Amino acid sequence: MKFVLAPDKYKGSLSGLQFCEVVEQGLRRTFPNAEIAQIPLADGGDGTMEVVQYYLKASRIKTIVKDPLYRDIESGYLFSKEKGIAFVEMSEASGYKLLTKDELNCMHTTTFGTGQLIVHAMEQGAKQVVLGIGGSATNDVGMGMAAALGYRFLDEKGNELLPIGKNLNSVAKIDSQKVLAGLENIEIKVACDVNNPLHGKHGAAYVYGPQKGASADDIVHLNQGLKSFAKIIHEQFGIDAQKISGAGAAGGMGAGTKVFLNATLLSGIDLIKEIANFDNTIEGADWIITGEGQLDNQTLSGKTIVGVIQSAKARNIPVAAFCGSIDVSIEEIESMGLQYVTSILNGVGNLEDAKKNTSKNLEMASYNFAKLLKQKQG
Repeated sequence: MKFVLAPDKYKGSLSGLQFCEVVEQGLRRTFPNAEIAQIPLADGGDGTMEVVQYYLKASRIKTIVKDPLYRDIESGYLFSKEKGIAFVEMSEASGYKLLTKDELNCMHTTTFGTGQLIVHAMEQGAKQVVLGIGGSATNDVGMGMAAALGYRFLDEKGNELLPIGKNLNSVAKIDSQKVLAGLENIEIKVACDVNNPLHGKHGAAYVYGPQKGASADDIVHLNQGLKSFAKIIHEQFGIDAQKISGAGAAGGMGAGTKVFLNATLLSGIDLIKEIANFDNTIEGADWIITGEGQLDNQTLSGKTIVGVIQSAKARNIPVAAFCGSIDVSIEEIESMGLQYVTSILNGVGNLEDAKKNTSKNLEMASYNFAKLLKQKQG
């Protein structure tokens, strides 16, 4: 038997790698000689950096960059010198987690620090940069990031503008004469799991502005700025930013990476599967076992389990899901394409009890699943 273990984390209790270790123990009680491949996954959210580090065998590189309000902070990224790949998390330099609630206002924040991380990675010899754009505090369409790479944003009088959301409306020209040499030779891949347009009622300002401290008046101003900036992009680069799927992600960073970095936008789980060589590793598997803390409606919208199922379906491999709790119907489970689903909760207790007993319950679930398979074999 060949089993592939491909979970997300159990938030607050088990990492993806710990899940793999526990499930393997449970399976080997019944199938001691089974081939078992451990491929912990993530979807671009919390825990992604740890998963990427596991596959790239990357080092954490630290450097000083500007935070969303232009203050110096220590930040960092992952870099695999052997593979020439850097993994940069936008939230490490331009994230709302770096600001207090009172400081949060995407009229005045910038992605400049994210650009500095990319520049630093290039200086280390990175040939490919994988960029996660979740958790941003910004709405500047990547102007700040681009400014760190040498782009200049000028008003009608030729004055250079501070690259913040408030100034999108004032940009009359984008000067690219001093862009960092060699930028065109770097491959950029962006983890982007939303498909919002750049501007409009479903765009960056209206959908994400309120949670980034923007008032109702700010949102109107930002949306107009996004629209104006898109016009400048079209005039100078011939790119219709509004038509880029995911343009509005991370305050327009989706569009910004496409325009200024010629990036490829991919779903988070697809990017991680690529880094993990997932599709090749699952060849010949009898079962793929996945899991996460809670199987619910959010799972259906591009999360790890859905990405696992997509690859498994293409190869006609059955998928089992071991989850902390389950909040979907039988019909939804069937439509997802899962062949076996179980909640590992055992006994009655509170959330803390459940977290404390996660490993024991998960091993029991794995053991029971293996016994069922053994009986089926005859």
